[in-house]
Amino acid sequence: MQRRRLFFQLGFFALFLLAPALNLLRFDLNETQLWFLGQRWSLGIDEFWSPPVRDFVSHSPQGGHGSLGRPGASFAHGEITANQAAIQIFVRAFLPAIALIVAFLAVAWRYGRLYCGWLCPHFTLVETLNSALQRACGKLSFWDTHTTRRAGVTPSARWWPVFFTLCIVFGFLWAITLLSYLLPPAEIWGGLLNGTLTPNQTRFLVAGSTVFTLEFAFARHLFCRFGCAVGLFQSLVWMANPKGMVVAFDRDHARDCRTCTTANFPQGSACDNGCPMRLHPRNIKRMMFSCVQCGQCLDSCEETRGAQQREPLLEWKVGADAVRETLRQRREEREAAAMLERNV
Repeated sequence: MQRRRLFFQLGFFALFLLAPALNLLRFDLNETQLWFLGQRWSLGIDEFWSPPVRDFVSHSPQGGHGSLGRPGASFAHGEITANQAAIQIFVRAFLPAIALIVAFLAVAWRYGRLYCGWLCPHFTLVETLNSALQRACGKLSFWDTHTTRRAGVTPSARWWPVFFTLCIVFGFLWAITLLSYLLPPAEIWGGLLNGTLTPNQTRFLVAGSTVFTLEFAFARHLFCRFGCAVGLFQSLVWMANPKGMVVAFDRDHARDCRTCTTANFPQGSACDNGCPMRLHPRNIKRMMFSCVQCGQCLDSCEETRGAQQREPLLEWKVGADAVRETLRQRREEREAAAMLERNV
């Protein structure tokens, strides 16, 4: 599963970087023009908003008109009505946008933050930086209170320059890529190589690189959880659907987790330690708000249970099975709360 996921991530990452240069998707501020799939995308209202056309006429001393002379004041009228222009705007702008949003949220409604875990270029960098930071200090984030050990990885100070260099490189790459979505990529890269960037372009790159570098270094998980509107809305839609895909945990065999070890995580709790979002996959759904459905916890569970020739304790559930899992979690939560009250 992780090899397939990596293939999707790298492919979409390359598409994200190359889309402006190939005119697959970008908005040119110089021309006020949207490019989509290599074609200019217009609203089709040029016939309504026609520029004035002036006739050149001459005036004789007697008041007659000749063929040449000073400009007159006649104007060309639009060839479509206001209603037709409104229909064009709806069909060419609002309708595609609505269809795209509905399709995107429909996937999130059923499968959760699938885009984040399998396609998002930002999350691809998050996982890369997690790995580099773990090699530097044994943690996935500066704010972790405990280290996350991985087999074959011994924290070493020589990885600190690598981690911060990656943050700077990724921050600059993000800034110049976003700018190329707004201005011709040839102009931006040419200006960068030749030292002919405008003051505004330079300010954008400096400010953007600084912000993105700090975000990658100190707040990349926080941004994925709550700062990214794309991820946040996916989570909200997924949480509202009781039939949405969840990671189900077989609690009847929970004691087997005490001996859960894998080659990468010999210390145990492989599913917890393997989660790039630092979540606890065996927890209830409402505690998994920012789960990106990467499946690393499932792979870890399958690895350790497979070595014991047993079925995994973690698996994806969707539809009616997901509803039953959610209801079971709520029942167990109420029973645990009641038991706690009795003990108090």
